[in-house]
Amino acid sequence: MGATTTGAVIGGAIDAMSGDDGITDGAMKGAIIANVLKFTLPVVVTAAVGYAAYRGAKSLWYDVASSPRQHA
Repeated sequence: MGATTTGAVIGGAIDAMSGDDGITDGAMKGAIIANVLKFTLPVVVTAAVGYAAYRGAKSLWYDVASSPRQHA
């Protein structure tokens, strides 16, 4: 099953447990949330990896630039 279908099924099941109304509202909300997460999760992971690489490069540059130099 795709992420949208899975989100719709889970949202519908959660909404049906409350017993207030039909499963349609929960299914729509679940499908929308699944589609939003399909976009935002890779963006967040990419940003986190990029930030970690930036911090590592900055730390490496600081270590290299601030090391004492030996003159002959």
